[in-house]
Amino acid sequence: MSLTIGTAPFGQRPAGVFNFERPRTKGLIYFEDSPRRMRAIFAGEAVVDSHRSKLLHEHGKLPVHYFPEDDVRVDLLEPTDHRTHCPWKGDARHFSVRVGERVSENAAWSYPHPLPDAPPLAGYLAFYWKRMDEWLEEDEPAIGHARDPYHRVDVLDSSRPVRVEVDGAVVAETSRARALFETGLPTRWYSPRDDVRWDKLVESDNQTICAYKGVASYWSVGSEEDVVWTYPEPRHDAERVRDYLCFFNERVDLYVDGELQERPQTQWSPPARR
Repeated sequence: MSLTIGTAPFGQRPAGVFNFERPRTKGLIYFEDSPRRMRAIFAGEAVVDSHRSKLLHEHGKLPVHYFPEDDVRVDLLEPTDHRTHCPWKGDARHFSVRVGERVSENAAWSYPHPLPDAPPLAGYLAFYWKRMDEWLEEDEPAIGHARDPYHRVDVLDSSRPVRVEVDGAVVAETSRARALFETGLPTRWYSPRDDVRWDKLVESDNQTICAYKGVASYWSVGSEEDVVWTYPEPRHDAERVRDYLCFFNERVDLYVDGELQERPQTQWSPPARR
């Protein structure tokens, strides 16, 4: 999530209202300094080591670090014939990263001649996150994607009664929930393991990575695949939901204080019926 995704102010579905006409969102870009030291590791080499990166926020996309060329091991980059065009930033050229026998093709890009109303991107390089072996933020592993400084995760104890039903059957019921409030996302209600009907759950092999919370493991319930998840080894921001279970609000009947909650529309919502 970021300033420009989901229900964030400049996202696809802003949760609030402005007191002025919102500027265009398509092509909206915010470019700012990042004070964090970032390193990208490939084949044991630090291809990037910088505390002078710029963070680019673009409507509908995750933030991306752009690094000054002086902070990049350009001797490990090989120009390729691959080109891409962005109507808001211009024409990008691409580079592969080679370290010994290992090559990550088209792993980096730059805008040597950005469009006049684009941010000042000339002299900067960016990297596809997953084409590097490892990223470090200061001295800690960074996973998933670049983290947004405007993103926040809060976990609070709640005594509000929470009940989850799937196809009319109760699969979780608790008055010991932990509510996880995360920028740009619906409130997630996490239940203690003892308050979940384990006989209704079928373990899944699926795992996902969240840059803020960690690696999630999943279960299915009935026809709803991968509808329940947990963070067995959460990152710092989500430590208080360790081993708690959560259900997608978008795909279950969730009752809070006895009231059925409206199913939010997100990328995890089921396809619309025709």
